[in-house]
Amino acid sequence: MKRYNYLLLTAFALFMNPSCKMLEPEDDNHNTLERVYKDPTFAEGLLLTAYTVIPTNDYRYDEVATDDAVTNDRANSYLRIANGEWSPRFNPQDIWTSANRGILYINQFLSVVNEVPWKWSNPAVKDLYIRKFKGESYALRAMLKYFLLRNHGGVGDNGTLLGTPIYDQFVNDRESFESPRPTFEESMNSINADIAEALKYLPLDYGNVSALPAGFEGSDITDYNDVFGDYSQQRMSGRHALAIKARLALLAASPAFNLSNNAALWQNAATITGDLLTQIGGIDGIDPKGHQFYLKAQVDEADITTGNKLDNQEMLWRRPIYTDRARETSNFPPSLYGSGRINPTQNLVDAFPTSNGYPISDPKSKYDPSKPYENRDPRLGLYIVFNGSKLKNTVINTSEGSGDNGIEAMPTSTRTGYYLKKLLREDVNVNPNSVSNQKHYNTHIRYTELYLNYAEAANEAWGPEGAGSIGFSAKDVIAGLRKRAGIEQPDAYLASITSKDAMRTLIRNERRLELCFEGFRFWDLRRWKENLSEPAKGVRINASGTFNYFNVEERAYNNDFMHYGPIPEIEIIKFGFIQNKGWN
Repeated sequence: MKRYNYLLLTAFALFMNPSCKMLEPEDDNHNTLERVYKDPTFAEGLLLTAYTVIPTNDYRYDEVATDDAVTNDRANSYLRIANGEWSPRFNPQDIWTSANRGILYINQFLSVVNEVPWKWSNPAVKDLYIRKFKGESYALRAMLKYFLLRNHGGVGDNGTLLGTPIYDQFVNDRESFESPRPTFEESMNSINADIAEALKYLPLDYGNVSALPAGFEGSDITDYNDVFGDYSQQRMSGRHALAIKARLALLAASPAFNLSNNAALWQNAATITGDLLTQIGGIDGIDPKGHQFYLKAQVDEADITTGNKLDNQEMLWRRPIYTDRARETSNFPPSLYGSGRINPTQNLVDAFPTSNGYPISDPKSKYDPSKPYENRDPRLGLYIVFNGSKLKNTVINTSEGSGDNGIEAMPTSTRTGYYLKKLLREDVNVNPNSVSNQKHYNTHIRYTELYLNYAEAANEAWGPEGAGSIGFSAKDVIAGLRKRAGIEQPDAYLASITSKDAMRTLIRNERRLELCFEGFRFWDLRRWKENLSEPAKGVRINASGTFNYFNVEERAYNNDFMHYGPIPEIEIIKFGFIQNKGWN
């Protein structure tokens, strides 16, 4: 497949080269380079193609390769890597080809953007379009480089922390592809340079304005709104670029990539992220319903085609709203005509505190092992279906012998004793006799993630209550998120946290809960250099009501080197790249 993609890119380069007579049909409708220079829609397609390869375009559900979930789909690729098949030859986390393809499309677009007649009748509007498209291109390229670095950066066989190849021009020759892997720092610098370039061109946000934003003085406001107004929302903006910069700073500060434990990297991550959050009001910017972003009221509020054209408070960047029932068909329990695919683990259930905020292992939690789902953090019932809870106003029993929903009763039944509830809408019906769809969206960046990013970095930089130049602390953030979740106030457990180590444990746990099933756990464990081999656990509840906990699946990862993903084997063979240590 990788060889095919290399040939595809080469063929594309030849296709775009007007000197190649073999690809210049005279009497039919094949597209050539000439159309790019004449047809703005066709030219913009180069840039839009790069949007299609963003890794967060859909939820990956790679939690089934962690201690947070398993799946009843025995052919699932993430299940396979969790069970020991992860390699440079089989890697469902491989984005090498797709992300680099997107980067090369961006580079091709940048090479022609100045020549395309975006608005031939109005030079001022044409210049604004060029400005917008250049900014988008650099921001999008930075984001794709970031994901490549996260998924494929690591300590190489040579002992050096390495990044991923940097392609800043359209590449169509083998020699350019064979350029050595840069250092991690060089890759970081390349991403930050793209973000800095993007910010020269882009406004912080898109949308119609009544006064021109800074940097656009002298433009006609009608022209500005035509190019940067409501029509452009959900395209990559200056604020999106800053969020990628914040993500990158956190990655660089994390233990897997901050090998010398450089405190300045944590301070940098905290400051960059804190500045971004200050722009939305700091702690006051936390959306009271942000943890319920997928439910009807929040989806309706996010619909920018109606009302005030503003997204809901939680969303920094998301995909467009669409209408279907795919998530529910995959994940509803069998009695509700679903396939029950994603099964949360006992590990994750045990991570939810009791309603007073104490971990269930703490005597002050008042946790009752005989009634394990009572008096728990409200997020447990919001995100997970457990024995005796309701979904679509229907009691779901997962105990042994309780019918189709019971543990391992059918191929589509739960393997852990739990079903997924987060991301699903209960007003969807997948009964084939009376199906109904509802609106959904997929998220690229939620503000909750950024608050948690800040809390993590601020705690490492300044301790639980330090705020640097930002004005609010890690403890302030966690207090706001736990209060929003419904933890009883005052939050005595949080008040008892005074050390950086204890706060780190709490922040990581809150991140686990708030961002579950959104594609974070797999890479969080790795950037933290945490244990990757914690078995995925479940519970069997027998007829007498006894809870029997068991290991559902082992996790066959090598903790010596699998904190970094591999470079695809075919890229090593073709171009001689240094492989990440341990993957040979």
